[in-house]
Parts: sequence; C-alpha cells; structure tokens
Amino acid sequence: MADKDFYEILGVSRNANDDEIKKSYRKLAMKYHPDRNKGDKEAEKKFKEASAAYEALKDPQKRAAYDQFGHDAFRQGGMGGAQGFGDFAGGFSDIFEEFFGGGFGGQSKQRGPSRGSDLRYNMSVTLQEAFTGKKTQIRIPSYAACDLCASTGSADKSGPSICSSCNGHGKVRSTSGFFSIERPCPTCGGEGSSIKNPCLKCSGTGQVKKQKTISITIPSGVDSGTRIRISGEGEPGQRGAGHGDLYIFV
Repeated sequence: MADKDFYEILGVSRNANDDEIKKSYRKLAMKYHPDRNKGDKEAEKKFKEASAAYEALKDPQKRAAYDQFGHDAFRQGGMGGAQGFGDFAGGFSDIFEEFFGGGFGGQSKQRGPSRGSDLRYNMSVTLQEAFTGKKTQIRIPSYAACDLCASTGSADKSGPSICSSCNGHGKVRSTSGFFSIERPCPTCGGEGSSIKNPCLKCSGTGQVKKQKTISITIPSGVDSGTRIRISGEGEPGQRGAGHGDLYIFV
C-alpha cells in the first residue's frame, strides 16, 4: 500500500505556511488523541499519521527533503530515517506535549522529584454530627527525616548524583534520519539525578514512615459524599519535593 501524502493527511496544500500546518495538526491531534478515543484503533492510526506528518512538515529542512524525495527521504537506504510510521510509535506523545505543553491528563513531564501522592480518609458521621458539625482527631501516615542517612537517601550521605546517561538533563534524544525524538531518561526516570547507593533504612527516599495525629473540623450542614481538602497533609514528595493533600470523604 502506498504511503499517504503528508499534506493530504493534514488537509493542507503544498504551499501551506507554517501557521496553516500547525493549525491543522492541532485540530486533528485534539480530535483523534487516544485519551479522547479509548480503544478506537482507527482514531489511534489517524493520530499517528497526523503526528508523523506534522513532525516532517514543521521543520524546513525535513519539509524540503520530503518535497523533493517524498517518503523515500525518510526510509532506510534512502536519505536515512524512519520506515513508514513505525519509528514514531514511541514519540507521538512527545510531539503532542511539545506542541500543547502537556497531555490531556494534565501530567506534563517535568525534570526533578515528583510531588507526593494525595491521601484519602473516609469518615463516618451521625445525622446529629452532620447537622451540628464535628471536631475530632484522626491518625494518618506521616514521614520523618531518616536519621541513618541524614535525609539524603544515600548510604554514604552524599545525596543524589547527576545521571550519567542524560548528564542531568532528564531527557535523552534518539535520531533516525531527519527525525529526532526526545524522551524521559530511562535511567533516572526523567529526574536528571539518581541515588547510586540507597540507604537501607529508607530505601533512598530520605524519609521513614510513621503515624501522626491531626485535628480536623467537619462543618455543620455537611452532606453525605462531601470531600474536605486539607492541603499539604498527604504523602511527601521525592527527596524534598512538596507534599500531596489529604482528602476527607464524609
């Protein structure tokens, strides 16, 4: 089967300017993104085609090569490059994120330790307590600095080291012909650093788990299913990153 023309995929003419190409890709990417079309193989295929076309036409050098040689410009044995759409499989989310600044889930890839997870606490109240309100105390998981490694996460207390695979950038780049795809570093998980000799007590987190008691107030007139957020009382982030939140479900 012949390869589809990149201009036809995006629905633009060969004389289209950069803004027209970008606008068309944005429309198609939003329409066919896998997060909006769960399990739809045809939509997934169209999303990949649009991303491959945009990757080729957004760059003047790649576009010039495509205009002159067509798909042969990106084939093995031609000018070097991807065979069809195959080599793009791992890079479509990177192209989409580069264009939109993040995915539909709101989880843009960022370098550095991640924020802590949120905690959920289910609380039962009587009808009287729901009517008048309630002040009480609850025990939740908490964390303290690890005394064995001085909270560094390292057995030798040296802390995290710059990742040698990505030189601290948190991302690695792979190139195939004209195409260059940037992905999170698999060695450090995109953080740019890692613990080479983790502390045995805290497993490299720099913190040890414990319990703590906090006071909370259930407001009067609360309805069943109400969610109360207590900021910063969730799990701690990795190596000093911010805490998550605590959610009380009544």
